Amino acid sequence: MVDERGLARDFEIDSAGLIDYHEGEQADPRMRAHASRHGYRITHLSRPIRTSDFRHFDLIIGMDDSNIERLHRLSPDLETDAKIHQISEYFTDVRADHVPDPYYGGSEGFERVIEMLEDACQGILLTFNI
Repeated sequence: MVDERGLARDFEIDSAGLIDYHEGEQADPRMRAHASRHGYRITHLSRPIRTSDFRHFDLIIGMDDSNIERLHRLSPDLETDAKIHQISEYFTDVRADHVPDPYYGGSEGFERVIEMLEDACQGILLTFNI
């Protein structure tokens, strides 16, 4: 969406997990396949969130209450703690309070998560008038 607006040079968008179990691995093949059907190419390798991420990025977004609680515990100070937001804050059409883990919901689970994330990304862009 940032690319479509010609703003890729103005943003640094990254993904990080809360555990290092899958560090260095590609995203789940099912997610990559479903993302590809929506025009996305996921090439990112898994990595855990680092303390420096809290200072480097303007937003730190978690998918559910558990993620948010863990992010607050990892945040190094109050200033960076204020950067933590739950993705559901940015939903525009979706009526949910979190993004579910797609790994147990079959194909429909992956499709639903992609739809929810697309909606939230639109909401982020709207929130910041981008």
